[in-house]
Amino acid sequence: MPHTTQLYQHVPETRWPIVYSPRYNITFMGLEKLHPFDAGKWGKVISFLKEEKLLSDGMLVEAREASDEDLLVVHTRRYLNELKGNGHERDFMGDKRVYIMDVYNRHIYPGDRFAKQAIRRKVELEWGTEDDEYLDKVERNLQKALQEHLPDVVVYNAGTDILEGDRLGGLSISPQGIVKRDELVFRVVRGRQVPILMVTSGGYQKRTARIIADSILNLYSVGLIGSESPSLSAQNSDTPLLPPEVP
Repeated sequence: MPHTTQLYQHVPETRWPIVYSPRYNITFMGLEKLHPFDAGKWGKVISFLKEEKLLSDGMLVEAREASDEDLLVVHTRRYLNELKGNGHERDFMGDKRVYIMDVYNRHIYPGDRFAKQAIRRKVELEWGTEDDEYLDKVERNLQKALQEHLPDVVVYNAGTDILEGDRLGGLSISPQGIVKRDELVFRVVRGRQVPILMVTSGGYQKRTARIIADSILNLYSVGLIGSESPSLSAQNSDTPLLPPEVP
């Protein structure tokens, strides 16, 4: 008998296009505090947005956990038992329907020559790249990418490991630069009438939660997200997600 998933759900128009679950926040008898990754930052982002009166509990879409049966529809059991980086590149290798653009510190990423072949627009940065150069390269390359491939949807991996002081990212982008980057990406993509889905991705400093919240607040203030924004479709196709990450 075919597997029937319970992942899909009707979302009332009164809900914000923000998906969250308290289960995203990882705790283990306090040991999570010893790790540089803030395992509870998703809850902090939501708390900041509530403090700013942007949303309340009844306005969120709560995520449903995918079962093993759900995941096995598209993956093997062996795949689910292994942690692999660069998975999306390998998954869509040679698939002309999918266009991958990646902006990264070339000295530390991607570290997988085979997977790198799937990145159709590689924007390689040097150690310590700062706001002006970074934002210019993001905008120019995003415009070119959308000229080469007009997608049905954009999945925007909005990492904060580019933040100045992040020893793993090795770049030097200010908090304001991250907020500007997110606005830039939304403006360019929305300007072409393409739906965009934002995931929060990496970021290994305690202040990243505040920056993510500030970015969402900014996107709302400039009319790029929000159920009453004239720039959005009636289906609320723009959906910033707050998913769990793997440090």
